[in-house]
Amino acid sequence: MKHLLYSIVFLLCTFGYSQDSLAHHQNKRQDPVYMQSQDTLQRIKTQAKDTLQAVEAPTNSLDILAVKALPDSTKIKLQDMALARRYDSLWLDELYNNELFEQIYGSITAMTYEPVEYVELPTDTLKARLAEINSRTPFNVEYNPALESVIKNYLKNRRSTMGRLMALSDYYFPMFEQALDKYNIPLELKYLAIVESALRPTAESRVGATGLWQFMFSTGKMFGLNVNSYVDDRSDPLKATDAACKYLQALYKRLGDWDLALAAYNSGPGNVSKAIRRSGGRINYWNIRQHLPRETAGYVPAFLATMYIFEYSKQHGFNSDGPRIPYIATDTIHIKKQIALEHVAHLTDIDLAEVAFLNPQYKLGIIPVVKNQTYTLRLPIDKVGVFVANQDTIYAYAAYAFNKREKPLPELNDLDKKIYYKVQSGDYLGKIAARFGVRISQIKRWNSLRNNNLKAGKRLVIFPRKTPSVATKKQPSKGQNTKTYTVKQGDSLWSIAQQYPGVSVADIKKKNDLKSAKLNPGMELKIL
Repeated sequence: MKHLLYSIVFLLCTFGYSQDSLAHHQNKRQDPVYMQSQDTLQRIKTQAKDTLQAVEAPTNSLDILAVKALPDSTKIKLQDMALARRYDSLWLDELYNNELFEQIYGSITAMTYEPVEYVELPTDTLKARLAEINSRTPFNVEYNPALESVIKNYLKNRRSTMGRLMALSDYYFPMFEQALDKYNIPLELKYLAIVESALRPTAESRVGATGLWQFMFSTGKMFGLNVNSYVDDRSDPLKATDAACKYLQALYKRLGDWDLALAAYNSGPGNVSKAIRRSGGRINYWNIRQHLPRETAGYVPAFLATMYIFEYSKQHGFNSDGPRIPYIATDTIHIKKQIALEHVAHLTDIDLAEVAFLNPQYKLGIIPVVKNQTYTLRLPIDKVGVFVANQDTIYAYAAYAFNKREKPLPELNDLDKKIYYKVQSGDYLGKIAARFGVRISQIKRWNSLRNNNLKAGKRLVIFPRKTPSVATKKQPSKGQNTKTYTVKQGDSLWSIAQQYPGVSVADIKKKNDLKSAKLNPGMELKIL
């Protein structure tokens, strides 16, 4: 790439650019700097009140532009782009909606299987449709009252939830189908991710299972999913889907039945083997179902009910309003230098929520560079060219931003600042983090915690950023009736919300300042 230093006179002229090169201009008198690319980058405008100092790097250097100093007032803004695309704002709201996960999980564990009145779906019609599905799938999709109860319950009480999941499926299902076809396993298993995580790549269960396919730490390790301070492969849609295919394939080879493979995916092959023994050697899922754990007993019916609703979505009036950019309209870039997702969003003019959704595996919003490890950045195709054509400038900006910001706490950890905190009854990580002005991820890293579970009496290492104030109990105003709930073993936000009419999962989280859906027995939750 050839670089030319122009005088102030030539900055007033029109510059020509080739399709494969990026021209960098330097200005020492506060005038705007404009960079153009024939790809999709239209203009990066830099304005500064003070002097912008830049130096030209040697031609053999990876850094084309090394930024020496950028004042606080520097603004880098991408102007309007003809090819820019946006996800629908309402759809973006659903990408990180915890309620979807809570509702799906709650419906599995709390299902009563009592008859549900739903006149829009007569039993005879349901039987005929299930028989049709059964004829073209390796799963046993035979009619039984329990399955009818789940299907009608979903159609009657979970209609909005299923509609929102269909919107998300427009993005994820092509990815799933590609992997399932690669391993020659039923494409219908794409519905399993809905039951597992409600298509939320960062979903985390109460026991620590994480991601679209809900891998535990140890199981994920078995199938090549690594977890460190920066990256959780269990939340990587591509890597986790590939691992899920390998796991499901192994379970089927062992059990020889896809229904049993599903049950084993949820509760482990050991529980399925015990259920077979307790049933006298029966191997049909519906015959051993009563001997399986409660969650697993509702697991396969939930999967089959989801399959039915998706297969007959049009007949039930479901219309997907999924993403404007499908999965096939995205691509990946190998990252050469450490960069934050916010840097990418800022310089390529993509909403940060979009970038985070496409790259959910980066827990701290930072893509690291580690020896012998390859990390990628997924972007809409029209933005991939923007990044590649301007990567040297983007990396230079990221380096400047990292150097400018406050150093991360691990680098400042001095023995005289370290404290030990004894976990009290009712404590949870979010509460402790807020008290000391730190992040949950930091507490977990300092104490080598693999999940959010805490036991009263446990000592935690904390490097506080603020001195906690002495808590004072607020007296409720006159006439105010404050209700609290003590969390019990097996409780979830969804099951608690069901006990209080008019109270939603979101209400409880907001009232208690909860950042996740994880609960610990003994926690005191404000309800009203």
